[in-house]
Amino acid sequence: MKKILFIFFLLIISLPAQAKKGLNLFAYSRPAPETPIYNQYGKAVKLKDFNGNFLIVVFWSRYCAPCIRELDELNYFVNHTKDNGIKVILVSKDDEWQNDSEQKELLTKYEAPDVEYYTDKKGKLTEDFGIFSSPHTVLINAQSEEIGRINGSVDWEDDDVIEKIYQIKAEQSLNIGK
Repeated sequence: MKKILFIFFLLIISLPAQAKKGLNLFAYSRPAPETPIYNQYGKAVKLKDFNGNFLIVVFWSRYCAPCIRELDELNYFVNHTKDNGIKVILVSKDDEWQNDSEQKELLTKYEAPDVEYYTDKKGKLTEDFGIFSSPHTVLINAQSEEIGRINGSVDWEDDDVIEKIYQIKAEQSLNIGK
């Protein structure tokens, strides 16, 4: 009986999280891992190299149908927020690709040519974040601190989603130095 009550309790407390489409903002920020990822030219980049931007890191896989479905919407989001201090990057494990042009062709095919993409050697950054599913989005403030996550797909073209991201970014700007 206690197990049933416990499971019921877990279901009840999880309903608000589901209603927010998997958005989880942390009470306290934490430093982002310094594990390098690699751009299309093979140059190592760390998340702190994007310091000064509100960074949205989308961990995805070419074998993930929800990931593929949201690519064109993500491209829309990138083009509507890029001039406002918001940077979006895609990160996938390097063993999914034979070469860089393969990833670029897939992004073009699914109407996401404007989204920057990086590879994660041996899935090390993915592992350091403790991510086990995709799509999984990590929100990084302008000081290179992780402030929250979105587990699962996002309707990146939805005006409410865009407004929520702007709101989170603004709140983070107000919290600098606190």
